[in-house]
This record gives sequence, structure tokens and C-alpha cells, in this order.
Amino acid sequence: MSGKVYLIGAGPGDPDLMTVKGLRLVQQADVILYDRLVPFEVLEDARPDAELINVGKQPTKHRFDQTEINRMIVDYALRGWMVVRLKGGDPFVFGRGGEEALACHEAGIPFEIVPGVSSAFAVPGYAGIPLTHRHVSSTFTVVAGYEDPTKPESSVNYAALAQTGGTLVILMGVKQLPQISAQLIANGLDADTPAAIIEWGATPQQRVVEGTISTLYEQALAENIQPPSTIVIGDVVALRQQGLRWFDLIASVQKTR
Repeated sequence: MSGKVYLIGAGPGDPDLMTVKGLRLVQQADVILYDRLVPFEVLEDARPDAELINVGKQPTKHRFDQTEINRMIVDYALRGWMVVRLKGGDPFVFGRGGEEALACHEAGIPFEIVPGVSSAFAVPGYAGIPLTHRHVSSTFTVVAGYEDPTKPESSVNYAALAQTGGTLVILMGVKQLPQISAQLIANGLDADTPAAIIEWGATPQQRVVEGTISTLYEQALAENIQPPSTIVIGDVVALRQQGLRWFDLIASVQKTR
């Protein structure tokens, strides 16, 4: 008799943003396969006898490829174990949770999805950047800056994005920022559009660099901004300097204590 798999989102970095249901399942799990960006404080709540397996991926180095991770999830469930697949952010937002859920379905293993707080909106929120504002932006679009390299062509329509308006959030786009910026400007986005890049958002290591779509890459390069980082493009970025930098203020107070 098979066990059950729970695909759980651990949130964007602040362990306090883990959902109540997600934390309860972590406390009950027989085995937890966790990603690189999962807060270690969440793992401390696991059972002492639970098996913890780091399956996290770095931009240029993977402990396990996705096929191996899918196989491990299935194999542990087939032992009759309660399996938690713990992922940063939300499992269905650029988290490959859909692939893992399909692997469970094909193996006849029951599974549940436990949504998490996505970094797509939580990280800008911690940086003091509202994705929408009634006087500035009524829409926002979330885009993957990094796509499957085996795809014959990009599925991101930068020409449409440049004309859509509103706020643009780009995840996993640090290395591709020069190309992304160039495509957006070439397709009509004003080169002076405010932009920001947020490194290690929603954690004590958070850093924010602000500029415009035309200057942001050089500024990020000068500050040695690295993944994981979230890019926000749009007029809402300017609101950060109008009193919304709440997390920066908290962090600065804590550092002085």
C-alpha cells in the first residue's frame, strides 16, 4: 500500500510565512525532500527520526536532476511513507510542482498540493514595492527570466510585455537581465521606466538596488547582486522611496542593537 505525497510551498524566505497546514505536515512527515531556498528553521520542526534530503538546485549545479527527484518522491511513497516535497515559494509557480504531481499521478500515488506564499509578490512586498496601486498600476505580470534551454524558442512574448503596461515581475532573471532589458526597450518600453532588483528577499540578507530598466544591470553588477533575486519593472518601484521601505527599517534597527 502506497503512502501519500504532499507538495508544499515553504514561502519566500521568512519562516514565519510558512502556512499552518504546511508546517503541520512537515512535523508529521517520514521523509522531507527540500529545496535550496527552504528556510532551515522550518526543517527544525521535522520529527527527529524523519529523513531529510537536500535536493536543491543551484543555477549551474544540481544535486539531482528533475527525473531523479521525481523517482525519489515515487519510491519513498511506494514504501508506504508520508512524503513531503518542500519547495520554496509556491510549488505551482515556477517550482516544477506540476511535473512532480504528474509523476505521482502516473504512479498511482495520492498527493495533495499545499500552496505557499509566492516570492513573486512577497519579495516585492518586503522591499516596499506594491505590485498594484490604484493611481499607478492595475495589473501585474509574472515572467520566468530563465527558461528550459532545450526549448526551440522562448515562450515569453517580450513585444507584448513591453506594451502591456502595469508592473512586470521577473523571477530567475539575474543573468538574463541585459537581454531582457534590451528586448523590452527595443519593443517600446521607456528606457527610463523605474526598476529594482531584490537579492535574498524576505530574509535578513535582503538587498535592493534601484534604477531604471536601462541602468539596472550595470548597477546590479557593481553591487555584485546574485541569485536568488527578483526583478520588478514599473512605476510602482518609485513608491519604495515614499515611505514604504518597512523591512529595511526593521533590519537596520536590528543591526544596531
